[in-house]
Order: sequence, then structure tokens, then C-alpha cells
Amino acid sequence: METRMAMVLGLAGACLLQIPGARAQTTEQPDSGAPAASATILSDRDIEIMRRDVRSQKKQLIASNLRLTEAEATKFWPIYDQYTQEQIKINDQKCALMKEYAANWGTMTDEQAATFIHHWLEIDQATMKSRSKYVPIVRAVLPGVKTATFFQLDRRISAMLDLQLSSQMPLVQDQR
Repeated sequence: METRMAMVLGLAGACLLQIPGARAQTTEQPDSGAPAASATILSDRDIEIMRRDVRSQKKQLIASNLRLTEAEATKFWPIYDQYTQEQIKINDQKCALMKEYAANWGTMTDEQAATFIHHWLEIDQATMKSRSKYVPIVRAVLPGVKTATFFQLDRRISAMLDLQLSSQMPLVQDQR
């Protein structure tokens, strides 16, 4: 699983924009007062391709680590696909928020920063609400141990992707 996790993390750019200053948290500032990192903003098409790759890798990770019988798999995978579609909508919001962050970084006001964190928390809440909604749905087709295993895997993968995303974002205070 560790090799596959590394592959997922390698593709964690699913929504990563090369935000100015994202490569390293540095206190060194060039004479212009802007962070010292170069940036290339990925196209929407590039981002979508990476997101699709991450979803594919995630499904492969779950398939290789969640030991399902054929009968369980027949019932589970359509539910997983529905769950994934719901998560895609939430991740669309996350992507939009990261694009907005990238666009405003360097000139972000206190109000924009407060709005940013508020929206980020709303997205986290939407993710948890979706997971909570799907626990009994998955539980209806899988035994408790396998249901718990699926949600453990989902949370682990999501946590690693979120860590990758967060670590690529420069701190708001570093814009000044």
C-alpha cells in the first residue's frame, strides 16, 4: 500500500496550483517584497487531468486494500462511484477556493483572509457530512469491519492529499 500511497501523493497536484511561494516556506524576500519562489499556474485542463488520475489511483488503492467478495464488490462499487461523484462536487469547491487563494495571494486583505478560512471550513464540513451520509449506505452492503476499513482508507488518502495541498500553500502572512 505504501508504494501506491506514494503514487497518490505524487499525483496530489489534483488541485494544486503552483501558488507563488508554494515550493518552500521562506522568510527570504527579494527586493520587490514578494516571495522568492517562481510559479507556473496550471491550466484547468491540467488540473482536471490530475484530479482524474488521483481519483483513479484512490480507487485502485481502495480496491487493493479492501478485501471484498465478488458479491460485496458488485454492491459496493456503484455506491463508491456515487460517493465519489459527491466528493467531486465538494472538491470542485476546494479547487475554486484554491484558485481564488492563488489569485489573491500577495494582495489578500484581512477580510479576504477571513472569508478564505471560513469557506475552507465549510468545505471540510461538507466532506464530513458526505461521509456521515454514506456510512449507513455502505454499511447496508458491507459488514461493519469492511465499512470501517473503507472509511479508514478514504480518510487516510484524503488526509494525505489535504496535507500535500496545505503544504504547497504559502502562509497568508508571508504575502507581505
